Amino acid sequence: MAKGKDRKYYMVGGKGGVGKTSLSSSLAVRFATAGHHTLLVSTDPAHSLSDSLAQDVTGGLPVAVEGTDGMMYAMEVDPDQAKAEFAAFAKQADVSAGAKDFMSSVGLGGLADQLGDLKLGELLDTPPPGLDEAIAIAKVVQFIKDEKYAKFTRIVFDTAPTGHTLRLLSLPDFLDASIGKIVRLRQKLTSAGDAVKSLFGVADEAQDEAVVKLERLKAQLQEVKDLFRNEDTTEFVIVTIPTVLGISESGRLLAELRKEGVPARRLVVNQIINAAVTFCTVKAKDQRRAMEMLDADAGLRTLKRIEAPLFDMEIRGVPALQFMGGQVWTD
Repeated sequence: MAKGKDRKYYMVGGKGGVGKTSLSSSLAVRFATAGHHTLLVSTDPAHSLSDSLAQDVTGGLPVAVEGTDGMMYAMEVDPDQAKAEFAAFAKQADVSAGAKDFMSSVGLGGLADQLGDLKLGELLDTPPPGLDEAIAIAKVVQFIKDEKYAKFTRIVFDTAPTGHTLRLLSLPDFLDASIGKIVRLRQKLTSAGDAVKSLFGVADEAQDEAVVKLERLKAQLQEVKDLFRNEDTTEFVIVTIPTVLGISESGRLLAELRKEGVPARRLVVNQIINAAVTFCTVKAKDQRRAMEMLDADAGLRTLKRIEAPLFDMEIRGVPALQFMGGQVWTD
């Protein structure tokens, strides 16, 4: 994983509570130790990256991680800001009931009905699941094009839990079906006359600007979709724990990733017990039973399996993450 100097993206994801943040952090530290300028990004709405690194990396901009000699930076992206931006886009395209009546009276009832079918009010109040993470990743992709941050050769994403990630993968298709319609309808309305344009409460230039913003958002999210599916630059690392529920969900996640064309080659089984205490012996037996499911699963058994032990200490801060990385991310 550390070979080569070309930019590589690693998405670390899985069921909630399996240790994604600790593993993604330890992987980033491992890359930095191997000589890569590394950026670690949390797109999980429930951030815990600052806790894992034992330093504040909030604020939406890369922060140098202490103890890595400037080789590693980390950042938490605010999902609420992404939702607010989407709400602003949707609000500019919203049409009230009174506006629809007027549009019908001037022969534009068909357009009004199409706008009503889009349920823009619902989009305004509840942005589609996965949008916040998609915009967060899109921002990072745009951000690293800046010369100042082009130096990063490894970018590790600490992603949201499984369900959120799967919704993220289907999001660009949703946007093509909904926001794309908004863009096309607004473009039609732009030429429908000053009286209709005034219904939106904005000037011509503002309408054009809104269309440009929506198109830019679609393009950025399409770039994220393409990034997820690029076998040369991207890998999705599945993380699980040795329980029936964890492994079952990992199997479903792998099936969806392959269905979407997202490259996944490794499975990390975290928190494996190696002890002879009575309680641990029983727990280890349960874990072995769950691990047998991996051998029987047609998809999961094809992945390179990495087994990570349950550590007898809290993994927090760069020294602990270096230790964890040395135990987990090895050949």
